Amino acid sequence: MIKLFKMKSFKAFSLLLSAGLTFYSCSKPQENGKEESGKIDRYALVSRHNVVLDKPDTLASLSVGNGEFAYTVDVSGLQTFPEYYEKGVSLGTQSQWGWHAFPNPDNYQWEEILRYDTSAIGQVISFPVQWKEGRKKEVTDYFRTSPHRLHLGIIGLEIIKADGSRAEVDDLENIHQELDLWNGKITSEYTVEGQPVKVELYGHQEKDGIAAKISSPLVASGQLKVKFRFPYGSGCHVCPGYDWTQPDKHTSYVEVTRPSQVRVSRTLDSTKYVTDISWEGNGAFETTAKHTFLLNAQEGQETLAFTALFSKQGEDQLPDFEATAKSSTEGWEEFWLSGGVIDFSECTDERAEELERRVVLSQYLTKVNCAGSLPPQETGLTMNSWYGKFHMEMHWWHAAHYGLWNRIELMEKSLPWYFSSLEKAKATAARQGFEGARWQKMTDPYGDESPSSVASYLIWQQPHILYFVEQLYQDRQDQATLEKYKEIVFETADFMASFAKDSKGDGKYHLIAPLIPAQELFPAKSTDDPPFELAYWHYGLNVALDWQKRLGMEENPQWREVLDNLAPLAIKDSLYLPSSTHPRAYEDDFYLHDHPVVLGAYGILPKTEMIDTVIMKNTLEKILKIWNWDSTWGWDYPMMAMNAARLNMPETALEALFMGKEKNTYLPNGHNYQDKRLRIYLPGNGGLLTTVAMMAAGWEGAPDRANPGFPDDGTWNVKWEGLRKMP
Repeated sequence: MIKLFKMKSFKAFSLLLSAGLTFYSCSKPQENGKEESGKIDRYALVSRHNVVLDKPDTLASLSVGNGEFAYTVDVSGLQTFPEYYEKGVSLGTQSQWGWHAFPNPDNYQWEEILRYDTSAIGQVISFPVQWKEGRKKEVTDYFRTSPHRLHLGIIGLEIIKADGSRAEVDDLENIHQELDLWNGKITSEYTVEGQPVKVELYGHQEKDGIAAKISSPLVASGQLKVKFRFPYGSGCHVCPGYDWTQPDKHTSYVEVTRPSQVRVSRTLDSTKYVTDISWEGNGAFETTAKHTFLLNAQEGQETLAFTALFSKQGEDQLPDFEATAKSSTEGWEEFWLSGGVIDFSECTDERAEELERRVVLSQYLTKVNCAGSLPPQETGLTMNSWYGKFHMEMHWWHAAHYGLWNRIELMEKSLPWYFSSLEKAKATAARQGFEGARWQKMTDPYGDESPSSVASYLIWQQPHILYFVEQLYQDRQDQATLEKYKEIVFETADFMASFAKDSKGDGKYHLIAPLIPAQELFPAKSTDDPPFELAYWHYGLNVALDWQKRLGMEENPQWREVLDNLAPLAIKDSLYLPSSTHPRAYEDDFYLHDHPVVLGAYGILPKTEMIDTVIMKNTLEKILKIWNWDSTWGWDYPMMAMNAARLNMPETALEALFMGKEKNTYLPNGHNYQDKRLRIYLPGNGGLLTTVAMMAAGWEGAPDRANPGFPDDGTWNVKWEGLRKMP
């Protein structure tokens, strides 16, 4: 059970959590040694939020990584106690390329799970949904769980006590663990039966692997070794992603590739990959059980340094510990010294220090988990959620902030997925009777759509790619960007225009059932004209027409016709309704749950002629009074803050960011906690970064003053560099 408490000072964690979750104060600012030529000492800013732990905390696991690969550790400094951490922030070793599918001996076919719905205009549309009984349920379960993201292997310590038993987590004493954000290093120091242990860990920034150095008298006595364990893939919904119960379904073959180096070749059904392991000095690598190996140093040698790289093909020459440390230090220093930065140290509002902590740690976490070649899953590369698959409607929350923080190249890394999945998106649109490309919602590296009775009906992921490429164009203003992405833009707009229908005989184009809006509790067969989606259609079609103009092309008449005649946002009692077909939604408690996403129509999105700011302000104030906040998600709070900022309500924006609700909790490691099922949620981190950048640098139509999203009362002396204004 998690309990929430208000605190008078944000020098401690703003939301204390019981049942094992403790806030640990950030380390003291280090002396300036990395100061940029600008006004802000970035090194001091980042370093004062290093994460420091002094006891085991299953919700405070720490990660190293590079956007393509991440490795998450417990208080030992490696993955020594994975079972202990399973119900917290579990200990993942995951990559963008590491996926596994279960065998399909019964020849399940994806088409078996299609359900056919009929729209108000008689259009028959097929959707892959979740069936509950018989073979269709088996097919549903197969395609939801396969493929799933694969846990590549547990690398931990085996520590033997004086009586011959293995040390457990409670045997670690005098703990001091620190994540040095500036160089991506995790240092873990503790004692076991009075004997000191020090583990230094880095993640390589160009390769998918780690290097660690373990120093202890226990290494010399043979009581401390490095243990490697390799699991089978797991089809669980939210979990670490490993399965230890089926050792006969996969193989781990070891070969010596050169002195002090081995290769573990892995085969799991159709998935193959290798783990290359090297060590410094004399040592031995031995098999102790199926899929389990130990690396130990020569007797009398108190230090054991090793490297482990994961890949599909393997590498002959591995970087040693020092080379990996250099890669991490240089890569992270380059990250922190580039792009935008926000400093709250001169603010006197008691919330400022905690806001700065969340912002700094969110930058680190999104770089590790969300800056890779695929759209990220909601728990990134730390642990699996929804079987490791990614949700395309969440891509905006993971990636839009990079443009505002002047790190747009990190967002662009994931855009090739849209090209590789384009043909499947076009096939979906054609199968349903639409033009263009209908982007998948819950999907995988191959662009296959997972069956879902909710996800298949969502549409708000469609314009995201238009938002992203417009960010790119505004950043570069070049012909090359237009040429590179024009096909994606045009196919997306074709679908959007064909999806909107003049269905009511009023000369307006409506977004009609079957659909489910971003507030997912609305029924698919009776929901029309959700306001955020209408506003996003307006934004997206405008972008597509702008791209045609920039390319010297004639306007697409269908896009123009739909844009100029989009249905207005439904209004009742001077409030924007969440759907035109649910006029009593604010009077029915059922509809006061989940995302209050009507606010995103003017918050995520800029103001257009569709938005009346007086009505939007009424809507915000109404929602703040009546909403069931326990049902919300982590990105709802930054969304509300963006809406309030655009409405010139800066104190309300801050109150939204600090609303004392469970799903607005930020853990000691910076992760956005949701509940016991979903312990981390990176859309909250990304949304926070977008919102804070917007509040500082402003937005299109913002008040002409410094930091227009913050109160102009003298308590928010926010300093920043290198941020971009939001549209």
